Amino acid sequence: MRRRARLTAAVSAACAAVLIAAVPSAATGGATGLRNGIRSGVGAYEPDPYFPLAGNPGYDVQHYDLDLDFTPATHALVAQATITARAEDDLPRFTLDYSGPAIERIQVDGRPAAFRQDGQELTVVPHDPLARGREFTVRVDYRGTPGPLDDPALGVYGWINTDDGAVALNEPDGARTWYPVNDDIRDKATYTFRITVPEGVTALANGERQSERRAAGRTTATWAMNRPMSSYLAMVAIGKFRVDRGTVGGIPDITAVDPAGDGNLAALQTGTAAAVAFGERHFGRYPFGSVGGIVDRIGVDYALETQSRPVYDGRPDELTMVHEIAHQWYGDSVTPTTWRDIWLNEGFATYAEWLWQEEHGGPTAAETFDRLYATPAGDPFWELRTADPGRDDIFDYEAVYLRGAMFLQELRRTLGDPAFFELLHTWAERHRYGSVATCDLRQDAERIAGRDLGPLFHTWLYTETKPALTALAPH
Repeated sequence: MRRRARLTAAVSAACAAVLIAAVPSAATGGATGLRNGIRSGVGAYEPDPYFPLAGNPGYDVQHYDLDLDFTPATHALVAQATITARAEDDLPRFTLDYSGPAIERIQVDGRPAAFRQDGQELTVVPHDPLARGREFTVRVDYRGTPGPLDDPALGVYGWINTDDGAVALNEPDGARTWYPVNDDIRDKATYTFRITVPEGVTALANGERQSERRAAGRTTATWAMNRPMSSYLAMVAIGKFRVDRGTVGGIPDITAVDPAGDGNLAALQTGTAAAVAFGERHFGRYPFGSVGGIVDRIGVDYALETQSRPVYDGRPDELTMVHEIAHQWYGDSVTPTTWRDIWLNEGFATYAEWLWQEEHGGPTAAETFDRLYATPAGDPFWELRTADPGRDDIFDYEAVYLRGAMFLQELRRTLGDPAFFELLHTWAERHRYGSVATCDLRQDAERIAGRDLGPLFHTWLYTETKPALTALAPH
């Protein structure tokens, strides 16, 4: 969850021409086409409309093995990233996204490879061209002092050094600040993290801890995320933490707080467990092998739904935990195909907050909807498109979060409760570990409803005016 105030409105493209007519994006100049003259095995590579430099064509990453040796006192990182990928075309060269510490050497399949860095583009030329269909490994050795990106519209993200360590919060394209990556939101992979720190310092990451060993005054913790993960959801947290390990629904619940901050470890543990149980009732089985949360003093003023273990900048309230845990279904397991559809993350997670309030003595979702719908038609609240807000407004709270949740409430009213809650389960299960667009949600909703919902989707998600309430009655 990253909330920010509105900056500017933007005209952009709809989800899919086959369902809703697409229009060129003023925010991105309608950028499409090939990267470096390479075509993907499934056709021309189309970069993300909001982040056209992120992501690379011609290969599919299977796994990242990240070996990180970090010293908090100096914020120095000595690292080795090993990437296992499959060539989807013949590749005389390929590119990675990277803007981190200085590279010392690169090897492809164990042989030295030439490389060139131009901005965030790292071009690698293997000793021998890679044939289409071949699996290959890339090892990159690098060292230095990583730091974050500071974007005027999106804020601070990526590798963020703290007073006692560091935290990596990548959304949307900050993974490149600390490891070489194919930073395409669609290219999910599994991960191994091997993090070495001085004794007395704790290292956490996504997934489950595999081992911990001590030698020469340093501790190496190994973590594994064995479910597909988009690079923006990868996370490490290094510092002095108090850690609690419990279970919820038979899976590990691993939580940690910075003892120098205002985190409440017991509240984080029980709140996380309650949010998971709530999510499983409404959204289906939890999609990962562990859960938890991390509270640190970061200074970014947002929380992030890093896969399996959200990170909170300071003590989270109840609804923030519900929001970030809901993202494990909607955003982490089921991930947008492009950043223009970020409402599929934030609208669903915000609606989970409304459902929680509805069940815990607060306003019903309908009452929350009615309060927001009373906003006058000329108010800036209605200015941006929910499903395509523009690059600088992907974290706009009103357009993306609140109006995304409002659309879901209007969809609930249109479908009726039985069909709507069936859709919540179906959406999470049918697309588990996959990538989706708004048109996929429309197809799933129409399959359940048995009728065309195009006008409803268009009016609520692709217009910049206050929508009229639908006249469709529940079936």
